[in-house]
Amino acid sequence: MCGISGWIDFQRNLTEHRSTVDAMCDTMTCRGPDAGDTWVSRHAALGHRRLAIIDLPGGAQPMEAESGQVAIVYSGEAYNFTELRDELRRRGHRFDTDSDTEVVLHGYLEWGAQVAEHLNGMFAFAIWDSREEKLLLIRDRMGIKPLYYYPTEHGVLFGSEPKAILANPLADKVVDADGMRELFGMVKTPGQAVWAGMREVEPGTVVTLDRKGLREQTYWKLQATEHTDDQQASVAHVRELMDDIVQRQLVSDVPRCVLLSGGLDSSAITALSGLHLAKSGEQVRSFAVDFLGQTENFVPDPMRATPDGPYVRDVAEHVGSQHQDIVLDPDTLADPEVRRATVQARDFPMGLGDMDQSLYLLFKAIRQHSTVALSGESADEVFGGYKWFHDPDVRAADTFPWLAAVQSQGAGFDMLDPGVAAALDIPSFIADGYRTALGEVPALDGESDLERRMREICYLHLTRFVRILLDRKDRMSMAVGLEVRVPFCDHRLVEYVFNTPWSLKTFDGREKSLLRHATADTLPQSVVERVKSPYPSTQDPKYAAVLQRQVRDLVKADSPALSLLNEKWIAEAIEQDPANIDMAARYTFERALDLSVWFDIHNPTVKL
Repeated sequence: MCGISGWIDFQRNLTEHRSTVDAMCDTMTCRGPDAGDTWVSRHAALGHRRLAIIDLPGGAQPMEAESGQVAIVYSGEAYNFTELRDELRRRGHRFDTDSDTEVVLHGYLEWGAQVAEHLNGMFAFAIWDSREEKLLLIRDRMGIKPLYYYPTEHGVLFGSEPKAILANPLADKVVDADGMRELFGMVKTPGQAVWAGMREVEPGTVVTLDRKGLREQTYWKLQATEHTDDQQASVAHVRELMDDIVQRQLVSDVPRCVLLSGGLDSSAITALSGLHLAKSGEQVRSFAVDFLGQTENFVPDPMRATPDGPYVRDVAEHVGSQHQDIVLDPDTLADPEVRRATVQARDFPMGLGDMDQSLYLLFKAIRQHSTVALSGESADEVFGGYKWFHDPDVRAADTFPWLAAVQSQGAGFDMLDPGVAAALDIPSFIADGYRTALGEVPALDGESDLERRMREICYLHLTRFVRILLDRKDRMSMAVGLEVRVPFCDHRLVEYVFNTPWSLKTFDGREKSLLRHATADTLPQSVVERVKSPYPSTQDPKYAAVLQRQVRDLVKADSPALSLLNEKWIAEAIEQDPANIDMAARYTFERALDLSVWFDIHNPTVKL
């Protein structure tokens, strides 16, 4: 896992601008703490920061081929690189390293841009081919690894994160109305970045730049195909896929572990990892995040019926993992430096409050022991796990299901200054995005109304909602140099389950029936029967009280972020009884603090 950056300019001599390319690359040292280098030619410059995972001595980048005429900077993992290397050798290619980067580079020499279709993994990479004066930017099918680009008058800037692009003087730190809508709408529009003029390479897409200009080509998207397996065969195939996926994603030349929450998803990954590692006499290592006093003082709420702690212990004992809890107290969670680190990592203030801070602190603690972690992220989107998948009112709602579930179109835009809210018109933004997304959904002839609607809901989650979570996971992990892998995003599993009828996804009358029955033999009964619970959030009122004090200080300091927010709402929120701060006020505090840190870090120009 790494950070990549670059600059293509068909007018400038970029050999005279190496220091700028170095500066772009240096913004992502956290993504690649092990090494960094740049490759510069007259019209192309590539930068790379390396987190060494495979072939520690031999995988240095940027990497060249064809006597330096073709160069690559690559971020991610190709889990099938061993098979691809064997195939390429049969086709006459010779290899000097054991790295997957060299396999991808030779794959390009063999197949061109179609190399992406041969890869199984998470990846974002750039290839400069001076033979044709052509740049290719390629991103994995599900958008696990990020990649942004910024067209210029005579070329393009690109990077794994916006901060790399913004380090170049050609990029303006401007956020326009569309960018603000992205910040507050809770809908990730494909291809859109918050920063004006900047774009995100869409998942499953190749962006090509040459002297004729920029163009995009989609090499993968969800398709509707007939599912012919019965219940038993479907469960068996899911298990077969999961075994293969986990085994592939455990490959590493550095210490690895699993993230364990005590839910079905992470527990299944932990159990399957334990089975595979046991074959070589290795014990799986697991980590969980918890909050001081959470289990003892837990109060059920509409989102979370049970605390994670008891289920985490059940799984750790059942699997025999070497387990460690990372326990956080309110002061640590609300530490301004921790918030600054999370906003700095994301480049924009669109986080999830304490769930971002706790994830960052969890990853920071894990990094002291492991460099690679497997996560249960995305199983809910793939298998239909969220409660709102099963709520008839949400199914019938004429908007994105996760917004309908919280009964808030826009999920927070009411906290905006009335003039700002009117200028942004976020309800219309959401409605337009929803119509566009529905227009993309593939269908089969003869589908019932229910099957059609559930296919739409699954599609919305796999192409919109999951990208918010994958982006969060990538930024929080790479901020501390930890590679997090997401087995449930393997495109083979996604394609298969997407086309499994809803009646099969819920054949036992519950959520995630296929996954539960495919892995039940590896899990304790308590987890098999556990009702879905989202990523944990602290219930400690001391945390909200600390946020309240911090926002009072913002008001006294007259932070520029406050000009975007509803001053009356904030004034009322900071006067609430600290012992009874409601969730709306807490959400307001989180947003105000994030915005303030963002202004301090980037000093953006906001143009509405």
